[in-house]
Amino acid sequence: MALIDNKKTLLVLRHAKSNWKEDSLIDHERSLNKRGRNQGSKMGKLLRELNLVPDYIISSTAKRAIDTSELIVEFSGFKGKINSDSSLYNQTSEQYIKVIADIPDIYSRVLIVGHNPSIENLIEKLTNRIEIMKTCYLARIDINIKRWKDIISERDKSVLINIWRPNIKKE
Repeated sequence: MALIDNKKTLLVLRHAKSNWKEDSLIDHERSLNKRGRNQGSKMGKLLRELNLVPDYIISSTAKRAIDTSELIVEFSGFKGKINSDSSLYNQTSEQYIKVIADIPDIYSRVLIVGHNPSIENLIEKLTNRIEIMKTCYLARIDINIKRWKDIISERDKSVLINIWRPNIKKE
């Protein structure tokens, strides 16, 4: 049995830049454009370089979020599977908190890949900080809790450590 850490790290990633040229597709099915693919690979490499490779990844089921997650896996060296959750698409930050609360406690560093405005609202609810989260921005939040379910009642134990931006020039 794995030891349960007294601190959890939540990595919050907004999906990479999606392709708006695919007018025939519904929003949920939009893929990444070239810039988005570059953003995703860069952020995967960054996680590896910073020794922040997650233990667990959970993603919205939207194609652009899954595509971003797959790039993170490929370029970070993450060895697990991507856990997709349809309730992260077009939902509130409260739903994100419920999903986080259900993460098994054996995982101490979790990456959640989702959408705005939920991502920005999640960061604000957890840290009392208003942050702009453009495509593929990554936030690290350290939370002084033992169990993920404690995030519901102990949000005041969350600290925003940093936000990384992919800095990829427009096409």
